[in-house]
Amino acid sequence: MVDATMAAISISESEFEKFREFFYRKTGIQFESSKRYFVDKRLEERIELTHSGNFRAYFTKLRFEASGAELQQLTNLMTVNETYFFREEYQFQCLVKSLLPEITGRKRDNTPIRIWAIPSSSGEEAYSIAIYLLEFWAGINDWDIEIISSDIDTKILALARHGQYSVRSVQHLPEKLLRKYFTRQAENYQICDDLREAVEFTRVNLSERTDTRAYRNFDIIFCRNLLIYFDDASRKAAAETFYDAMKPGAYICLGHSESMSRFSSLYKVRKFPEAIVYQKPLLEAR
Repeated sequence: MVDATMAAISISESEFEKFREFFYRKTGIQFESSKRYFVDKRLEERIELTHSGNFRAYFTKLRFEASGAELQQLTNLMTVNETYFFREEYQFQCLVKSLLPEITGRKRDNTPIRIWAIPSSSGEEAYSIAIYLLEFWAGINDWDIEIISSDIDTKILALARHGQYSVRSVQHLPEKLLRKYFTRQAENYQICDDLREAVEFTRVNLSERTDTRAYRNFDIIFCRNLLIYFDDASRKAAAETFYDAMKPGAYICLGHSESMSRFSSLYKVRKFPEAIVYQKPLLEAR
């Protein structure tokens, strides 16, 4: 049966436009008109659960609630989190075969090599990086590594910290690595505590300078399949945010369908045998 309250809720075209513009300003995510059904259903769900009664009352709460808790709840609903271990593995191969040798070759101090994975989703990417370093990078015993993984969705971050995954999530892992790093629990796989402790998960809204200001001095950033949800203005702003967060000479890896060159001239294109990545230029010698 359809709940009578839910059935009575309707969102007009002008209300959808108001919400779309507001959510874009807050998150950088641009919903196309083709996503109208997806957006409306999630708005209707939150209107009902908050007992707001209609869009106007709910939108007022969304904009002016001091804690921002409802905006976070809605953001959790609106963001898509779908990934799996060793997705686009060629970039992890590039990490250990090309990027890290360049970084360590020019490194002149003992500070940790810092890697930022954003968006975190449910943690598969950050844990994949950790596994790949342990298994395939000869320098793992010589260098300290910090892996930070961030997302705007607080619920998905909780799942990432817990580290329990479905068969589908781990289907591309070699059986040897599955046995080494996971424990079977009923229908799922629990990642080992050593890997859970190797990754720091943090909540970050890439469109909020107050969130990103503390993220600095990264050697490598993985930002795969996030910018496809942004428009050109938001992509350009994200490119500048990442630039500020990177050390000179640092690298950023995007999704296979994304190109930094389309919206930013800040980065140098680097074509390695394994992958194309983008580099923040090294400081020129004075």
